[in-house]
Amino acid sequence: MESIKINLNKITPCLWFKGNAEEAVKFYTSIFKNSKIGKATYHGKDAPFPEGTVLTIPFQIEGQDFLALNGGPEFTFNESVSFIVNCETQQEIDKFMSKLSAGGSIQQCGWLKDRFGLSWQVVPKILTEMLQTDDPAKSNRVLQAIMGMVKIDIETLKRVYINEK
Repeated sequence: MESIKINLNKITPCLWFKGNAEEAVKFYTSIFKNSKIGKATYHGKDAPFPEGTVLTIPFQIEGQDFLALNGGPEFTFNESVSFIVNCETQQEIDKFMSKLSAGGSIQQCGWLKDRFGLSWQVVPKILTEMLQTDDPAKSNRVLQAIMGMVKIDIETLKRVYINEK
């Protein structure tokens, strides 16, 4: 993929990698169609990594700017920060769950960890509407159904929402 100029937003998530930032950026931008990779910066002489290895790489996924940093093994990702992938269809959910979890692990409620340890939530867009309904019985049924799912199933949520068996 050709390196392009990315002007980072005022607030941009910086993702700290152990030394595989370039691999991670290529992985993420291969999954999302609307992606761009910016111009990398490199470690200089007397840096924590060998001279000439990648220090940072700006990239963009679906209009969201990120900065990948090769910072070393001192810090790792955990579930306290995750990225939500809002999906229109079950096919999209299936695709993103499969691709993002490759080499990682699938967890409960549409959550997964990718092979770099970053957490993602792959959910249908309709879920927000279902949970924000004025009918607490409906939202409770949906929430209870999600708790029993690994990969979220849109048709099951729709049936539970309208109280069909």
